[in-house]
Amino acid sequence: MSANNDTIGKTITVTVLLCVICSVVVSAAAVLLKPQQEANKLLDKRTNILAAAGLLDPSKSVDESFEQITTKVVDLETGKYTDAVDPQTYDARKAAKDPQLSEALPRDKDIASIKRQANYQTVYLVEKEGKIEKVILPVHGYGLWSTLYGFLALEGDLNTVVGLGFYSHAETPGLGGEVDNPIWKAQWPGKKVYDEGSTAPVLGLVKGKVDPSSPNAEHQIDGLAGATLTSNGVTRLIEFWMGENGYAPFLANLKAGGV
Repeated sequence: MSANNDTIGKTITVTVLLCVICSVVVSAAAVLLKPQQEANKLLDKRTNILAAAGLLDPSKSVDESFEQITTKVVDLETGKYTDAVDPQTYDARKAAKDPQLSEALPRDKDIASIKRQANYQTVYLVEKEGKIEKVILPVHGYGLWSTLYGFLALEGDLNTVVGLGFYSHAETPGLGGEVDNPIWKAQWPGKKVYDEGSTAPVLGLVKGKVDPSSPNAEHQIDGLAGATLTSNGVTRLIEFWMGENGYAPFLANLKAGGV
């Protein structure tokens, strides 16, 4: 007569073996797929940069289109380029969690609710014959439920918006999630970040619809219906990143040719 296989010891042994085998399979898959995951991550990032700048070309690959873009790193304190980190590998999101590469923002300065700000930011330039045609700037800030991460692209005058796009957020679909709506995003091109002669950003969302006859219409975007907190979050992230604690010193240096 065969021995009883339904013993506690054998059940535990089978369970442990199954867990070990599954762990090995998952770990091996993670290691083997990591290069492809990193490649897909880079492709997605480049796609979003090109989209914000209006440079996506269906006739070319993303990598081919990206060849026209120069990547640099800016020291936000000085507003000048730095070689302290490699622009090809530097990750500002990770740096913001490192006390050695970031600083905690006091509440009165942290209008975008990001808590910590990386000391350096990667910027993307489109240049032709030595002149800047477009600048693409990473921006982020808190909405209702999440931090919105995106890119704001400016024309060579460093004031006129080319486009804005968010690549990561968890806002409510149909409400705050309308930041992804192409119709809403189509309002951004041509808007002005600053008043003439000023370095204080005035671009932002309004409650309801923009009145085209308003003298401030060139600085205004329709608010997101039913999503006041997300709308406020977008306005504040623009105000923060385009202000003195963000890219304003860099843009001033860029205009003066002193970067």
